[in-house]
Amino acid sequence: MKTRRGFSLVELIVGMAILGVLLAIAMPAFSNWLRNAKVRTAAESVQNGLQLARAEAVRRNTSVRFQLVTTLDESCVSDPAGPNWVINLAAVSAVDGKCEEEPCADRDLQYCRDNGLDDTLIIQKRSAAEGSADTTLAADQSALVFNSLGRLTPVPAATVTIIVKSATGESCLAEGGPIRCLQIMVTLGGQIRMCDPDPKLAVGDAQACT
Repeated sequence: MKTRRGFSLVELIVGMAILGVLLAIAMPAFSNWLRNAKVRTAAESVQNGLQLARAEAVRRNTSVRFQLVTTLDESCVSDPAGPNWVINLAAVSAVDGKCEEEPCADRDLQYCRDNGLDDTLIIQKRSAAEGSADTTLAADQSALVFNSLGRLTPVPAATVTIIVKSATGESCLAEGGPIRCLQIMVTLGGQIRMCDPDPKLAVGDAQACT
């Protein structure tokens, strides 16, 4: 009859040591993957918000504003560093201080005015905490307004760029770091695209900003 034998204490310690070494090797790569995922989530959030603002401007046949703001409560202020955003009718005053006022959501501006309702008319808003924490934004301007043709108004001097980076201190690939930072670019005609500013990408690459 054979005797069943388990692991000895020495074998268990050696196995744990090997596992610890493997985890130590894999942890930096996993951390960078997680940071890259957060950057992409934040960039996609901004891109989706811009696309929604443009689509709503065309659908409603009026001007719609996409605006980066500091918070989403009554203290919200426009800020090109965001990190939150709101979409509202551009026919009314700027959204500063009105991020909680949504009595006219999903209705047209004339309806609100005819019925004596507040005309802030926030169509949609998003908090930076929704899947995109630990990232930073840097935009050329805090607000972009799309007209009924889906174009930026007033027409900016150049393509508007919003840069999304990790907020944990790691530098971008373009600067020799481990993080794949991203950009959202909005052309004068209103076209919106997300791209990678890494100069190592070949000219003409679909992911490249150049």
